[in-house]
Amino acid sequence: PVTTVVQNYNPRRTSVVLGEDEKVLYGKGFILDTLCGKTYALSPRSFYQVNPVQTAVLYGLAVDAAHLTGKEVVLDAYCGIGTIGLTASDKARLVVGVEVNRDAVRDAIGNAKHNGVKNARFFAADATAWIREAADAGQKADVVFMDPPREGSTPAFIESVARMAPKRIVYVSCNPSTAARDAAWLEEHGYHAEKVQPVDLFPRTRHCEVVSCYTKTM
Repeated sequence: PVTTVVQNYNPRRTSVVLGEDEKVLYGKGFILDTLCGKTYALSPRSFYQVNPVQTAVLYGLAVDAAHLTGKEVVLDAYCGIGTIGLTASDKARLVVGVEVNRDAVRDAIGNAKHNGVKNARFFAADATAWIREAADAGQKADVVFMDPPREGSTPAFIESVARMAPKRIVYVSCNPSTAARDAAWLEEHGYHAEKVQPVDLFPRTRHCEVVSCYTKTM
């Protein structure tokens, strides 16, 4: 059944789909979904995967690839509403999520709260700028999850992550071509691809998601 209807108004003639103005026409203005044992509130301008069955497979593979023991500091970059980081939170000491979309960060903070997750922190910031500042300050991470948009990551992001010296980097990608480009950058900074696993979230299309795991080699 339909639980909420929100009208979004975008007068700008750009490639950006959603505008800043919203009006709740019916319901609470957000939806709830359960994924990997946790419940997520999703507001209209927050990103969420469209195939819930395969999303559980995708995030399960990502968390498994991290080989978490409960002692790790985990960075969840491009974290959206916190789905990957909160899925990993049961197996990590601390999760730090970074996302430029303030609506999504607001959802992530709320999602941590109503799932009883107390070892997760979320920041609204551009991932590259935040990571660069963290690396400049000497901060470290044991595992980095990164789930960038279709255009992939940036050289500055990957250079800064390398300075944080995680033992593992788990890269979730919706665009294998930019993931391959970023893989070359990761190799240049001392990380070797240990495993690459495609996941079909879009049946009967040429698109797929890819989970890649990189380990530190130098």
